[in-house]
Amino acid sequence: MDYARGSDLGHTLESVGAKIIRYGLVIILLWVGALKFTAYEAEGIQGLVANSPLMSWLYSVTSVRGAAMLIGVIEITLGVLIATRPVAPKVSVIGSIGAIIMFLLTLTFVLTTPGVWQPGYGFPFPSPMPGQFLAKDMMLLGAAIWTAGEALRAARRV
Repeated sequence: MDYARGSDLGHTLESVGAKIIRYGLVIILLWVGALKFTAYEAEGIQGLVANSPLMSWLYSVTSVRGAAMLIGVIEITLGVLIATRPVAPKVSVIGSIGAIIMFLLTLTFVLTTPGVWQPGYGFPFPSPMPGQFLAKDMMLLGAAIWTAGEALRAARRV
């Protein structure tokens, strides 16, 4: 393969990857946010939220279902904001910064949730649930940081 074709292929792959990163993040936020309106998801996150010193207060002001729905509204809102990048990059930056904050918050669950490390192995061996479940948020945090930076550059060009 000659250099020019390799460069074109590299540019194409980078462009496709960028779209998958942005809109994959959007789909995850919309999908997972919508699931927060179901009873099984509200119950599924209860242990994470209840053990978090940063989020457990939610249960003192609303029910398990109410807290899950509030989190769902936030996730859906952030997904919609990030998706606006082609028409409103500044709005997308706000959504991405919100997602960064959200993923930093959820990554603290690794420190506060019982059962994160596999019994009998401990650190650095995460349990399937919740340890490996929480590990994906590191990649989602990276995607949110990238979308924030890319949208910020686009907003400055406008």
